[in-house]
Amino acid sequence: MAAVPDVRLPELVDLWQVRATDLDPLLEEEVAAWRDALDWDFRPSADLVRRFVDVRALSGYALLIGERLAGYCYFVSEDHKGLVGDLFVRARHRTADNEHRLLAAVVDHLMRTRRVRRIESQLMLVDSLRARLLPGFPHAHTYLRNFMAADLREARALTPKLVPGILFDRWSERRQEESAQLIASAYRGHIDSEINDQYRSPAGARRFLFNIVQYPGCGTFFPPASWAAAHADTGRLCGLSLTSMVAPGVGHITQICVSPALKGKGVGYELLRHSLQSLAASGARKASLTVTTANEQAVRLYERVGFHTLRQFPAFVWEGF
Repeated sequence: MAAVPDVRLPELVDLWQVRATDLDPLLEEEVAAWRDALDWDFRPSADLVRRFVDVRALSGYALLIGERLAGYCYFVSEDHKGLVGDLFVRARHRTADNEHRLLAAVVDHLMRTRRVRRIESQLMLVDSLRARLLPGFPHAHTYLRNFMAADLREARALTPKLVPGILFDRWSERRQEESAQLIASAYRGHIDSEINDQYRSPAGARRFLFNIVQYPGCGTFFPPASWAAAHADTGRLCGLSLTSMVAPGVGHITQICVSPALKGKGVGYELLRHSLQSLAASGARKASLTVTTANEQAVRLYERVGFHTLRQFPAFVWEGF
């Protein structure tokens, strides 16, 4: 009689039951996946995951197959909102069912959390979930986003555009409050404020700025290539372009926005040109950014300065539950 194969079904376990050493093989594979797919050094984020798992301070679920961890998904909650921080399944176990099962466990948990009224997630290495019914479907919305990259050798040839009455200078943290006010104004009614509700108010924009300056989720903040635009007569901020370093020789545009009254006047182009040329001057060979696919005007600008889309990924929002 033929032997019956030992098929072990995936089991969901709470991340609080997991040790950081158990996650090591999975995180090492995730670091390689971010490097190969996005040219992004995920090690600082992986180290944070290890640190929080070690002290039982990371909420989420892991996928256990036999005695090995095959995947994980973690979340954080703040005020009324839950954030799905990451979801990753190892290649040999990466199926739509396994990714869906992890996401469903997190979404269900957050939906049952009393104070949470909204859930957000942007998962750059997850593709399968776009093609199936999302957990919490009646309350779920999907927004497609582009991960774009540019060769910075081409940035050196970008020609300046004269923008009358506007001065450009490097951004500094003393402009943080002005920047928060500008972000809230620039994204009022914008599709990106549907994806990230921090764009909807100066208070939310302050938290957003603090996160990208202080934490490694979007790389290490890089002031030498972060620029501001201001009115020459009043000194009032009217645009900004913030950057980080996400790997040796690779920069990332973490935020670029312009006052609504000046859109289409060349301010965004000049901010981007300054940031890209500053990155190139610092020795970077490449830059990346993410943009909502439906934001066609921004996509055209990025393509005009040399960016091309490497991959598309979903942003998910759940509301009204």
